[in-house]
Amino acid sequence: MATSVQHDPAVAPNQNAAQPPVVEVDEQPEGRSKRPIILVILALILLVGGYFGWQRYQFGQAHEDTDDAQVEGDVYPIIPRVGGPVLQVKVDDNQVVKKGEVLVTLDAADYQQRVDAAQAALAAAQANVVAARTSIGTAQAQVSAARATIGVSAANRARLQKDLQRSTFLRKEDIIPQSDYDAVQANLESTTAQRATAEQQVRVASQQVASAQQQVAVAQAIVKQRQTDLNNAKLQLSYTTIVAPGDGVVSRKNVQPGQVVAPGQQLMGLVASNRTWVVANFKETQLENMKVGQPVSIEVDAYPNEEFQGHIESLSAATGARFALLPPDNSTGNFVKVTQRVPVKIALDKVDPEHPLRAGMSVTATVKVK
Repeated sequence: MATSVQHDPAVAPNQNAAQPPVVEVDEQPEGRSKRPIILVILALILLVGGYFGWQRYQFGQAHEDTDDAQVEGDVYPIIPRVGGPVLQVKVDDNQVVKKGEVLVTLDAADYQQRVDAAQAALAAAQANVVAARTSIGTAQAQVSAARATIGVSAANRARLQKDLQRSTFLRKEDIIPQSDYDAVQANLESTTAQRATAEQQVRVASQQVASAQQQVAVAQAIVKQRQTDLNNAKLQLSYTTIVAPGDGVVSRKNVQPGQVVAPGQQLMGLVASNRTWVVANFKETQLENMKVGQPVSIEVDAYPNEEFQGHIESLSAATGARFALLPPDNSTGNFVKVTQRVPVKIALDKVDPEHPLRAGMSVTATVKVK
């Protein structure tokens, strides 16, 4: 038998009151309201990107740039011309020096001894010149004496010839004895022989004069040679003091006192501090409109917030590969075309003391070609 269930009228209203009212909302597709905003944003991005892309394209048409560029400067290798022990090293790494300042001194004892020996040899050669000139005077005196003898002999011969004529006449008349005639004739013959001897002495003395003059010339040549040897010895002595060839900064010093160095051995480097420039290696395809004098903007990696200005000073006459130790020879083996680079020298318009450029720094160079 079914039993009827009766609801408590006091409880039913309370249950209905606990349930929240249902509000009906019209549902719309999600994202319909955001789609126009996204499209606007995309359009703005495309416009801005297109603008900057156009600007970049225009910039690229009027400019050529490369990051294959470095700061260059004069670097003097300090190399001794003579060898020997090192007495003093008067500089340190990174020290600023002036032109003519002494860097290294070598032991000069051996070279001073060579100078002394050369001076002694020069003095001996000069003494030989004096002796040779004295020989010329002696030979000339002998020539004068022989010529005087010839004159006396000529006068005696003329007198004796007259005496002989008179004696011949007197002998024919038997006025004088034969012995007197023979004496006059003998004196004439003796005088003639003396004249011949004197003439021979003149010829010998003249040859001696010529020989002495040659000896003087030889001695003078020896003097010049000894003077040259002395100058060379002094020059070698001066090489024992090594000085700075210019203003700069000492770098890579590898010499110490007591070390024995040889000619041609590099002791240190001297980086010139008065002038630097930039060498940029542009591709050969970038050189069509590049000319000397065009302005260049330079960005140095060491100073990212600074920009330096310069201009093209010169373009190399050959690619960098032509100056390699082993230049490529495209006529041998398989040929692979590689874009070559040409060094371009860029001079700085002004020097910034607060931002010094050092040789070897990496830079980016941008040339305005149009």
